[in-house]
Amino acid sequence: MVEKEIEEKVYKSIIKTIKDTPLEEFYTSGHRTCQGCESALVMRFLAKAAGQRTIVIGATGCMYVANTTYYSTSWIVPWVHTQLGGSGAAALGTAAALRALMRKGKIKQEPINVIAFCGDLGCADMGLSGVSNAMTYDYNLLIILYDNESSANTDIQETSMTPFGAQTSFSRPGKQRRIMKKRWKKSVVPMIIAGHRNIRYAATMTPAYPLDSINKIRKALAIGGPTFIHSLDPCPKGWDYDPRFSHELGVLAAETGLWPLYEYIDGEIVYNEPTKSIVEGRMKRKPVKEYLEKQGRFSHFTEEDIEYVQRMVDEMYEEWEIPGVMPIKSLNVKISDR
Repeated sequence: MVEKEIEEKVYKSIIKTIKDTPLEEFYTSGHRTCQGCESALVMRFLAKAAGQRTIVIGATGCMYVANTTYYSTSWIVPWVHTQLGGSGAAALGTAAALRALMRKGKIKQEPINVIAFCGDLGCADMGLSGVSNAMTYDYNLLIILYDNESSANTDIQETSMTPFGAQTSFSRPGKQRRIMKKRWKKSVVPMIIAGHRNIRYAATMTPAYPLDSINKIRKALAIGGPTFIHSLDPCPKGWDYDPRFSHELGVLAAETGLWPLYEYIDGEIVYNEPTKSIVEGRMKRKPVKEYLEKQGRFSHFTEEDIEYVQRMVDEMYEEWEIPGVMPIKSLNVKISDR
């Protein structure tokens, strides 16, 4: 497909207002997610954005446990379960099989979306090698990392996505060590776009911005090739807050600067609101304290801990080459006259 055709396809895929969102649902009632679960919204958005001609692949995780009650499912479209680290391989195999079947005339030539979703353990940790491999091949597939910052299906265990200092079943504060998780959260989208030159589209999102989320999924599918989206999903159980605050926490994550919203399109970074306003200086970031103090997993934080998180976020926007995105900085290298 030529560039102009792709641009036209992407433009037509964009939904202007929430009223224009398709009414059809392909992820419906019958699941067992927790009240206020934002990952369930991601599943609903991806099915709604992609439509009927879609194959969904789900790696083991909390969304697998919640959607596989015996003899029932909330998926209207074909759904495949894969092992915890197998989402990338399964997506690649499915896309390759569809291409082969169409080439041999076994099935009709038509666009069929292949979408794999995996949690932070199944994508950013043990599943990362399979995802990276899938990103190196020229097949049409989308991988969505739904990130609730823990391994929630096995009682909230720590992962590389767990933020600094957060309480999990593996990182309880104690008398000897109050802060158990001292590592900063991994930045997955920059890793994907820096390591895979063939990728034309990658993005971050959070379900607190529904139209932004649906449009990013539609753009990824319209542009084609291997594409990747990382979604931050507030989790009432793991983050320890009242379920009614799920959307509010998603908005606060973006407005405090902890979770920048952006797209990578053909080599360019495009910021989305409110991150766009923050980067352009039209909006001041809210203090991270507003985000942290609403969650029980940070209840053991002292003022010193909060100040540390604030300093780290400030550095993301003030020191990085691409604010909030790329942890690199240009060096003023002086070339010797010799």
